[in-house]
Amino acid sequence: MLTDWEYAHTDHTRGATRPEPAGLAASEADWRARLEQAPNGWLLHSNAMTRTLASGGPIHLMHTTVALDAIRTSGRLYASTGCLAAALYCAPLTPEPAGLRPHNLGGYLLETKPHTRTLVFEIRPQAPVPPLGIDYLRLGGVHLRTYLAHRDLLTPAEDAGLRERAMARIRTAADFLDLLLRNAAGRRTPEAAFVDRLAATIPAFPFLGYLYFEVLSEYLMLHSTHPRTKEYARNGELDNRLYKQLAFAAVDGMDRLFDLSRFRPDHTRLYAIIERIAPELALGAAEYTRQRLSHVFAGTALAPTQDTSTYSFRDADADRLLTETPHLLGQLLFREMRTLDRYPQLYLAFEQAKALQAWTYWNRWRIPTRFHALPKGEIGINPAYPGLDYTVWTAETCARGLLHPVEQLDVTLTPRLADLHLTAMRRDETGRAAGHRLERT
Repeated sequence: MLTDWEYAHTDHTRGATRPEPAGLAASEADWRARLEQAPNGWLLHSNAMTRTLASGGPIHLMHTTVALDAIRTSGRLYASTGCLAAALYCAPLTPEPAGLRPHNLGGYLLETKPHTRTLVFEIRPQAPVPPLGIDYLRLGGVHLRTYLAHRDLLTPAEDAGLRERAMARIRTAADFLDLLLRNAAGRRTPEAAFVDRLAATIPAFPFLGYLYFEVLSEYLMLHSTHPRTKEYARNGELDNRLYKQLAFAAVDGMDRLFDLSRFRPDHTRLYAIIERIAPELALGAAEYTRQRLSHVFAGTALAPTQDTSTYSFRDADADRLLTETPHLLGQLLFREMRTLDRYPQLYLAFEQAKALQAWTYWNRWRIPTRFHALPKGEIGINPAYPGLDYTVWTAETCARGLLHPVEQLDVTLTPRLADLHLTAMRRDETGRAAGHRLERT
C-alpha cells in the first residue's frame, strides 16, 4: 500500500504504479501514453531539468526575493508551502560560457518581478537525484491525516464548522461530482454543457477551479505548436508563458492574488481565451477538459476500493467520506481551514507538521531538490537535506538575459517554514482566503 507521500509523487520515467478506483474508462497508464504522444509530450520524461538531476552533477537554480536585507541579517533561508509542499521555490539555470541561462520560467520571473532581487544556488548532490515530481492535487491524504492528528489545536466550534462547511460543499455540488465520475467511467456529456456546469459549480466547490486550471495548463503546454513553444522545447523546456497567459486572461487581479478557486471560465469564455493564446487548440479545449478533468477528479477523489461507475456523493456523510474519498475530504478541510479567522496562528502548527513529513520522505529517497509533477521548471530546495553541499550568491542580469553571480552570501538553508505573511498563500482584503466562501449554484 502506498503512503500518502508516495501517492502524491510522480515519476514520468517509469510506468504508472498508483492504485486507482475501479470502473475508469482509461487508466493512468493509458493517459500517460496519450500525453507522451502530444507534440511536447516527450518533455515529460526527457527534459533539461530532470536530465540535470539524473546526471548527479551540480544543479544551478535561481530564487527571487524581496527580503534580501532580512536574509543577510538573519543568515537564514526558509522554505514555503504551495505547489512544492515545503521547499525553497526556484527555477533552473543552465551554465553557458557567457553566464547562467534562466529556464523560461525564470526568465518570466525576471521580467515580471523587477522589484525583487535574485539569488543563485549551486547545489552539489554527489549522486543522481530521483526524478520524482510532487502533485499538490494528490496531497489530500496528507492534509486529512495532519488534520486528524492535530485537530485538538482547534476549538470545538472551529472543528465542527470545518466539517460542516466541507459537507455543505459536497451536498451542494453532489450532482455535478457524480457527473464527473460518470464521465470518467465513459459517459460523454456534451462538452459545452459540461464546461458550463463545471464553471457554475466552482463557486460552491472551489477545489474544482484548481483541477480545471491544471488540466488546461497541461493541455496548452503539451500540445502548443507556437514558435516560442518550439524554441523552448529545443532547450528541453515546457512553455510556462502559456499557463500564465491563461490565468491572467481568465481572472481579473490574478497578478495580485494567484487564487485558482476563482478560475471558472464557461464554455464561451474558454474558447475565446484559448483562441487568443493558442488558436490551433481552441476547438479541442472543452473536450479535453471533459475527458481529462473527469479522470483526474475520479483518481484524486475516490479510494481504490470504490467504483467510479457507481459511486454517488448524494446522501454522503462525513464517516463515509473518511474512508471512501479521503483525499477529497482532506483537500476540502485544508481549504476550509485557510478561511478561519485564526489561520495565521494555526498556519505553522499544521503546515510545519506536513513539512516535517515531506522532508522525511524526501530524505529517505535522497532528494535534495523537488519539482512539480508536470516538469515545467518549478523546482524547490529541500532545506532539511542532511549535509547538503551548496553555495549561494546574489546575482545580476546582463543585457542578454543571463545571470552572473556577484556576491557569495553566508546563509544557511533552515528546516522551517516562512511565516504566512511572507508566502504566496496570502489572504484577501477581508483576511480570508479569496474565493472560498460558500455560494449556491
